[in-house]
Amino acid sequence: MSKLKEAVKDFLSQKRIAIAGVSGTRDIQANRIYRKFREAGYQVFAVNPNAQTVEGDPCYPDLKSIPGGVDGVVIITRPEVTEKIASQCAETQVPRVWMHRSHRLMGNSVSEAAVRFCREKGIRVIPGACPMMFLKPVDFPHLCLREMLRLIGGLPRQI
Repeated sequence: MSKLKEAVKDFLSQKRIAIAGVSGTRDIQANRIYRKFREAGYQVFAVNPNAQTVEGDPCYPDLKSIPGGVDGVVIITRPEVTEKIASQCAETQVPRVWMHRSHRLMGNSVSEAAVRFCREKGIRVIPGACPMMFLKPVDFPHLCLREMLRLIGGLPRQI
């Protein structure tokens, strides 16, 4: 089994997942990922300091505000914000981080500084790809995208 497959399997085997970067006012990729995790039976927590609710659920300003903590965080923000959230993960002892990367030029949350920071702190990090390419049931567009990226070497290699 590849390191990516192992990391994805480990991340998706958790049940309490925070989604950082959701919006309370518009439907963005982070909200779609939030809904997908919720529909798949995960206990999800929306994180955005500028929203009070997301998708009808409470939204938390930061990771430390989530009662009981979380097992993993999907980060869908600008890279400089990713670095702040990675720091919060260390402070709150979140053991897993998934930094979202879209297939487009826009939509990259990966920060190399945040990846290094997570690794130094012992946080398992998936630096890139979209959880929707792996979260079952995988829709057809994400399945195609995953296979195309696998073939051309576009999936994260260093986990």
